[in-house]
Amino acid sequence: MVVCKGGEGDAAPAAGGKEPEVPPCREDGAGAVQPCLCPAPGVEAAGAEERRACGCCSGMSWPCCCEAPGTKKKAACPGLGLFYTILSAFLFSVASLFLKKIEDVHSVEVSAFRCVFQMAFVLPGLIYYKTGFLGPKGKRIFLFFRGFLGSTAMVLLYYAYQVMPLADATVITFTSPVFTSLLAWIFLKEKYSLWDLLFTLFAITGVILIARPPFLFGSRVTGIEGSYTNHLKGTIAAITSTLSAASTIIILRKVGKSVHYFLSIWYYAVIGLIGCVIALFVLNEWRLPHCGRDRVFLILIGLLGLGGQVFLTKALQIEKAGPVSIMKTMDVVFAFILQVLFLNHLPTWWTVGGALCVVASSSGTAIRKWRHSVKKAKQREI
Repeated sequence: MVVCKGGEGDAAPAAGGKEPEVPPCREDGAGAVQPCLCPAPGVEAAGAEERRACGCCSGMSWPCCCEAPGTKKKAACPGLGLFYTILSAFLFSVASLFLKKIEDVHSVEVSAFRCVFQMAFVLPGLIYYKTGFLGPKGKRIFLFFRGFLGSTAMVLLYYAYQVMPLADATVITFTSPVFTSLLAWIFLKEKYSLWDLLFTLFAITGVILIARPPFLFGSRVTGIEGSYTNHLKGTIAAITSTLSAASTIIILRKVGKSVHYFLSIWYYAVIGLIGCVIALFVLNEWRLPHCGRDRVFLILIGLLGLGGQVFLTKALQIEKAGPVSIMKTMDVVFAFILQVLFLNHLPTWWTVGGALCVVASSSGTAIRKWRHSVKKAKQREI
């Protein structure tokens, strides 16, 4: 048995046969410093600099062992990540409800306010982490398209919320994981199996049941909020928003971890704000809300959207992506509840059937990806 030296790979015996002093390798929750003792066969020569993997660790370098004798692991609160996911879904749903309640404010202007709140949140993080404002030269083109597609998805989604039922628009956005798998197969050469094809067909079926095109359901379509023309426009906007959001995920996978998360959001907010301001002047839609209630709603939309993003990020940091993706289907539940309670609009059986198809599709995709990642992790351990 040798004594681990903090942060170095050598474990040379002290002169005179005495063991050297043990520097700390890890501190437990109570503040007491515990030495890290790990078997290191073959590391006997003084000055050996090779770092070795400890058998009791998963992905950590010896000598800082996660299961060293005497160390205490900080107990994680079980289910905290799933609670953050539910809270994030609730905040996003309430923000969507406020968006439905706003009168005479264009969706592009609402998106501009959202971008301002994101910039105010991200700017201190960029300064603290010293990431710069442009990013690595080879990644700027990807960051630009990430910002452009992400902001486009936000504007189109807000437009869909305004012109069609809240639950319908929310359900359509849940086809994003299915389209992400399809785009990853096309652009990243990832595997696309028969299961993925089946989930894609389920998602398309759900969207058709929600949109109810006249050539399939006849000219007399019932249960539509407002005119069918607006409903169709909202459906197209929601589908395009979903495709744009899926494309941003593909771009983020392409970029990988070479770009800080804050920098990615910064591009999203800056490019979105510039695009929204240009669009508002072209459409001549730039104006402040006439009443104070709508101004309060705009502020709350920005705060709730930011809070939802923060809690979703924290959930993904402490919980696996599979359970988080499945729990995010609570967005649909909250959307139906808020629509019935505050908008007095009962969903039709077509909408409920479409929602079940889409939720089954997105959940199946998430479970399959989760099992695949767990299987790969076990193979790496072996």
